[in-house]
Amino acid sequence: MRYFDYINKEFIVSPTARRVYRAAAVASFLLFVPVISILLNVPMRPLRPLIFVGVVGTAMNGIAMEYFLFRFDTSHPVKQILWFCVMLIPPIGPALYCFAVYSRSQVIKASLPAVAME
Repeated sequence: MRYFDYINKEFIVSPTARRVYRAAAVASFLLFVPVISILLNVPMRPLRPLIFVGVVGTAMNGIAMEYFLFRFDTSHPVKQILWFCVMLIPPIGPALYCFAVYSRSQVIKASLPAVAME
């Protein structure tokens, strides 16, 4: 590890990280439930924990997916620019990138343990 790498590669591409970031992407999609309830004038008191989980998931997923985009994504540069622009839309952009690019990346697939065929 180089002295300027503060984030270890395993924090981004390990199987555990993949599960955590996919869960964070789902949590960021759950952030739309309180937004819709605000539009429908539903009381917000029972939805406060959902807001907290959604914001934490959005923040964690956004940071991790930006880091993956800049350090490990091997797709065409124009595609990377397009995804960077999509990720500027906070709750949905990083979650879409996580499911569409990160989960299907060859770097991620190479880090997954081989499943023995029976």
